[in-house]
Amino acid sequence: MMIDWSRTRTLRAEIGAEDFDDVVAMFLDEVEEALDDLCRRTAGDEVAAGLHFLKGGALNLGFSALAETCHAGETALHAGEVDAVDTAAIAAVYAASREAFLDGLSALDDDAATTAA
Repeated sequence: MMIDWSRTRTLRAEIGAEDFDDVVAMFLDEVEEALDDLCRRTAGDEVAAGLHFLKGGALNLGFSALAETCHAGETALHAGEVDAVDTAAIAAVYAASREAFLDGLSALDDDAATTAA
């Protein structure tokens, strides 16, 4: 599953719709910045730290495929498999997840409107 919509709904309910929109915008900006930074890193521990940061944000918002990909990269790095981390593949998973998430937000808005009515 690319997006954990249950997690996304829970977060939105916890922080409210207005703040949720701000959190989403901030998350997307931070992830894109972190991905750019990740592509420039070469030391294994720096890459692992970048992957850990991305994984945490991804889990918080419900980007499960991105979180899994980052976790796999972290695991590979901790096992000494530095060449196993493909930052282009991580960026591709993020791009697909972002698209699915933004496309699915309208359904999330519809669910919230139906529940409120």
